[in-house]
Amino acid sequence: MPEPLTQESVKPLNGRVAPPRTARVIGLGHKLPDRVVPNGPIAERIGVDSDWITRRTGIRERRFAAPDERTADLAVSAARRALLDAGRKATDVDLVLLATMTPDELTPNTAPVVANALGIGAGAYDIGAACTGWLSALSAGAAQVEAGRAECVLVIGAETLSRVTDPTDKRTAALFGDGAGAVVLSPDGDGAIGPVVLATDGGMADTIWADHDERFIHMEGHDTFNKAVRVLTESTQQACEQAGVSLDDIDLFVYHQANGRILKTVAEKLELESERVADYIGETGNTSAASIPLVLSLLREDGRLRPGQRLVLSAVGAGFTWGAAVVDWEVR
Repeated sequence: MPEPLTQESVKPLNGRVAPPRTARVIGLGHKLPDRVVPNGPIAERIGVDSDWITRRTGIRERRFAAPDERTADLAVSAARRALLDAGRKATDVDLVLLATMTPDELTPNTAPVVANALGIGAGAYDIGAACTGWLSALSAGAAQVEAGRAECVLVIGAETLSRVTDPTDKRTAALFGDGAGAVVLSPDGDGAIGPVVLATDGGMADTIWADHDERFIHMEGHDTFNKAVRVLTESTQQACEQAGVSLDDIDLFVYHQANGRILKTVAEKLELESERVADYIGETGNTSAASIPLVLSLLREDGRLRPGQRLVLSAVGAGFTWGAAVVDWEVR
């Protein structure tokens, strides 16, 4: 078993001094809408069969929010479970960070609405980095804890992507689903959030986009696939290097669930055994910013995520944005 990550053992990022204390995950929760949407109706609408969708995406079904179910509702449910799991009350929370690309309104942000529903009066704001949003929020929340500016941070990813998906677009109609996941961060307890490596390439902003007029996601699939595979592979290696660990030291690789073929190709490039790569896209679809915390919670439910494990979390999304983190997990 490799030595646990500590601020002293982690290599300084780009020569910067390591933070004075360690941020840790102490609670976890998720929420999936009740409505299950299989491939059949979507396949019929876009003129293919269900197996065609599964072969190209790895997706067999996804969850869609009910007409009266909002992004904030999913976020609140996931956050309540995470707080209960952490043994924290609403009054303990110093900051709420909500990663989403499907806010309920143009303004206000969804985070203050979620905080109010939870009985939290602390600061709350949205973070937008598409599918990399939750990882970006994790980095920001961990930094607040490490700097001593917060003792308890709630980091949520929540999406209702079904509302920005064109049901007639063969490239995207079957990809997206709805859901939410949340974690609670604190300096207390065991475990550690190690280095978080983030990057962007705005020169590829037109690869995945949605405008204000139409409000549907469009995607150039071939370019997205190639870029996603490359940056997920590279950022995984960079995060491990910054943490002073090897790929062999990692128990689970939890990638953004973008596409089953992307997950498989990244695993092949890094020579990872399939059982070490979390793959839940078949049942959830691509849930963007909700993807990583949702999968963490599902892994724990399945008994695959256990205390004492070391994880790589990595995401890529529109922008282009991407990144990775190394996390020592100690939540039961």
